[in-house]
Amino acid sequence: MSSNRESNGLEIVPVDLRNKKQVKRFIKFHYDIYRDDPNWVAPLIVDYLEKFNPRKHPYYLHSQVQPFVAMRDGRIVGRITAHENNKHVEYHNEKVGFFGFFECEDDQEAADGLFLRAGNWLREKGLETMRGPASFSVNGDPIGLLVDGFNSPPVVGMSYNPPYYARLITDVGFKKVQDFYAFYFRVTEQSPERFRHIAQRAMRDPKLSFRGVKMKNLKSEIENLKFIYNEALSKNWGAVPMTDEEFDHFAGELKLAADPDVTFVAEYEGKPVGLALSFKDFNQALKPIKGRLLPFGIIKLLRSRNKIDFARMPVLGVLEPYRNRGIDIALYVQSMEAGYKKGYRRAELSWILESNSMMIQILEHLGMKLYKTYRMYDRDIR
Repeated sequence: MSSNRESNGLEIVPVDLRNKKQVKRFIKFHYDIYRDDPNWVAPLIVDYLEKFNPRKHPYYLHSQVQPFVAMRDGRIVGRITAHENNKHVEYHNEKVGFFGFFECEDDQEAADGLFLRAGNWLREKGLETMRGPASFSVNGDPIGLLVDGFNSPPVVGMSYNPPYYARLITDVGFKKVQDFYAFYFRVTEQSPERFRHIAQRAMRDPKLSFRGVKMKNLKSEIENLKFIYNEALSKNWGAVPMTDEEFDHFAGELKLAADPDVTFVAEYEGKPVGLALSFKDFNQALKPIKGRLLPFGIIKLLRSRNKIDFARMPVLGVLEPYRNRGIDIALYVQSMEAGYKKGYRRAELSWILESNSMMIQILEHLGMKLYKTYRMYDRDIR
């Protein structure tokens, strides 16, 4: 391994993705950071190994990733990835590269060294701005730095970090570019009456219908979900339509996380126009196994999965020509009432752009509470 030696015995060392030992050491460093944090949920090691395997993860079909670790006196004190997301560059026509998987001791020198190496790697690719944190893309992966709401564990698919990370990032020159919000709500047997009225009025349209997800016919269902997902979210900040390979990979995760009993598709004249997607918060089951399925993690996971009472709604979207008809409210009402029957009592809708004032107003009217804020940062690397 080559390295750049900094002062005070600090080295920034690139990780060879072909070297499983190096990759595992990169992954497992987060145990050092969160060992005493009661809210942290360890990601599954097998999932991380797949993310950093160019032969298995579809991101590598169009983009590149380079991990680095910060070493001091032979010990890892920080880590980061630099990634060139070519689909983002093409779709948004901006020379932006990304950093992600950032973990670091409260050590500004180590953080500075990591960001310097990651920035240099991106600049060598012809990129002019470094943005993050992002775990590859905004499609299904955790993004953003948690900056408010540290008093509870993250739900499935959302990021978590110590409060001091914001200081490490801003002190090296990053500026806020966008915030994302997570809204919390209680799952009740019935939605508020005014929203049920809106939903009932929308459902009087004979051309509009709602249905659950057909898990038995998953292949064609995934095609429907892909169209709605890409179209409904295509104008979101930073969004990039998924490739077929990425959506197929995402669909595999959907099969495990999505609750088909609390996921609904809205159709207009038989055409899918809206989607309310709900996940079981598997983090409740994952927390006790600390990222390890073996030797007893699978047993603990199976025992815990039926006790999950928290859900996450990552997608509540309607295609633009069909908005302002109450379809989104109808999807919410059906999800809420189905979720209560399924045993959910708490839920999160995330994430919502801070600039999406209309959606924020709707969620506040629905009685949801903004309880976590995530932030993306930019730094000029020219």
